[in-house]
Amino acid sequence: MKFKEDSRYRRANREAVISLGMYVLFFAWWYFTAYGLGSGDPAGYSYVFGLPSWFFYSCIVGYIGISLVVWAVVRLFFSEDSIEGTDPDGTEGSQG
Repeated sequence: MKFKEDSRYRRANREAVISLGMYVLFFAWWYFTAYGLGSGDPAGYSYVFGLPSWFFYSCIVGYIGISLVVWAVVRLFFSEDSIEGTDPDGTEGSQG
């Protein structure tokens, strides 16, 4: 049986790479704000809405920010594909 590549695989791989990139971006934001602003003596912390600034910027702002980024990326770069056996390009999928 010969394997014929389905065009949906390329899109799925691209979307997986984009998703991993967003996760790396979120983790980098969280890490550098949490450990950058959170290092030092706790007596010297500044506060935003009663929370330490490192926590506010890493967990609250980061979560809201990445949620908006994920929403925008999904709307702009992701596509809805059928999981049926027929490739949307008109050819039979990987099973044919």
